[in-house]
Amino acid sequence: MTLTGFGSLLRIWLSSAVVFATSVSASEAPATPAAQPSAYLVIYRAGPAWPEGKTLAELPLREHGRYMLGLYKRGAMRMAGGFSDDSGGAAVLNVDSIEAAKAIADADPAVTSGLFVYELRPWRLVAWDEVAARQAAPKP
Repeated sequence: MTLTGFGSLLRIWLSSAVVFATSVSASEAPATPAAQPSAYLVIYRAGPAWPEGKTLAELPLREHGRYMLGLYKRGAMRMAGGFSDDSGGAAVLNVDSIEAAKAIADADPAVTSGLFVYELRPWRLVAWDEVAARQAAPKP
């Protein structure tokens, strides 16, 4: 799949998730959506320094990995990983603002070296475990 195709697929998936999430009835929706932590999705893709013909696994990403581990340990990153088609990767950041998310992405060694460029998206996460628990609870 091309990067353009993947981006389209990701946008469709995210749009579907938003539509589905907004179609949940008020009694099923998370009780305090404003209390949900801010999340930002960083989508990494090939940058100008990505060597032509190299897979993601062949890139020198040791410093990027250390950086991501540091973010995880301090609670700024929830999860991350490479795409199975070697087109890049993504990370979910737990920070309070898009400025903080941008500062994290800008400081990533894989970005500063030009191996990656990124797209940053604010993300409203739905607490599906809470929705499922409310649905499963006996109705009075």
